[in-house]
Amino acid sequence: MQFLNGITLLLVYQLVGEVTVRLLGVPIPGPVLGMVMLFITLWIRGSTPESVETASTGLLSHLSLLFVPAGVGMMAHFSRIADEWLPITLALLLSTIITMVATALVMQVTTWWLVGSAANEEQNHE
Repeated sequence: MQFLNGITLLLVYQLVGEVTVRLLGVPIPGPVLGMVMLFITLWIRGSTPESVETASTGLLSHLSLLFVPAGVGMMAHFSRIADEWLPITLALLLSTIITMVATALVMQVTTWWLVGSAANEEQNHE
């Protein structure tokens, strides 16, 4: 029953995100907006309900199955992918490099912020 309650809650957040995107015309996917709403709710709450934890753990344990439709889609449209291999390859390479650089910068800023906060806190205690 915990799994059913958790998956229902996850799907309700996805639905709310989808409806919000459709009504407001926001240019992001509805499930992404729903996930952000769920994150904010869990952050404000300060804990994850057991039902959501059970459902999310169950979904994550079968995450590889979610790649099957993408693989089937690639096989169904293989000729188009073969015709457009250069732009696809460039997009993949550039997006990977940009993501790695952005992640490194965020990590540096976060580390600097945390180390700076710890040093200031240590000075205040002395």
